[in-house]
Amino acid sequence: MIEICATNIQSAIAAQRAGAQRIELCCAIDGGGLTPSPGLLRETRKQLSIAINVLIRPREGNFCYDERELNIMLDDIRFCREAGADGVVIGALDAGGRLDVPAMQAMLDAAEGMDVTCHRAIDYAADPLETLETLITLGVRRILSSGQAVNAFEGRFLLKKLVEKAAGRIIVMPGAGISVQNIREIMEITGAQEFHLTGRKKIVQPNPGGDIPGLEWWYWASDEATIREVVEISGRMTF
Repeated sequence: MIEICATNIQSAIAAQRAGAQRIELCCAIDGGGLTPSPGLLRETRKQLSIAINVLIRPREGNFCYDERELNIMLDDIRFCREAGADGVVIGALDAGGRLDVPAMQAMLDAAEGMDVTCHRAIDYAADPLETLETLITLGVRRILSSGQAVNAFEGRFLLKKLVEKAAGRIIVMPGAGISVQNIREIMEITGAQEFHLTGRKKIVQPNPGGDIPGLEWWYWASDEATIREVVEISGRMTF
């Protein structure tokens, strides 16, 4: 299973054309990803037949949320359901690095019946193995993690432990920095069955003037050829 992190409609369409089975729809990926706009979700649902899971994250920074932020996330989850999203990607921690169980339960209740992934908040958890067990108890379907490292390749040995600890009770999906060059080794070491990547490239168009910092003329989009190659590599792997 290959999931593509898509931040615009071009990336979503490229993912489907290349054979990915699911996208995580978000925006502001350079800030770790935020909840996408209603318009982007609606148009993506019109264009795609593959599964769409939507990132629910109201701001950059840590994963410790107050009551107002939780209310925003609950409202966003309800909208995603109404707009036809297949699932949501959520996560919340307390100040001690433990899972914020009341916040997680509230979001799970709002997402009842939807596919639910716990995002990379687990990469800041004080005890990732304990957090995995709590997520299983809560009924979360999947964990997205880089193995508490800068990228999934560097975190591959913790990811292996998480996969072994999960023992099929929850899906552990490596993500962050996965590429054509390293996915084979990450698959072999971790034993994971689902993988998350952007496969992105810089889209450069003719520029009528010089770039203004923060308003650069180019943008990132997922590359269909890269995604297709990753899908082909994963399809050839056997365990």
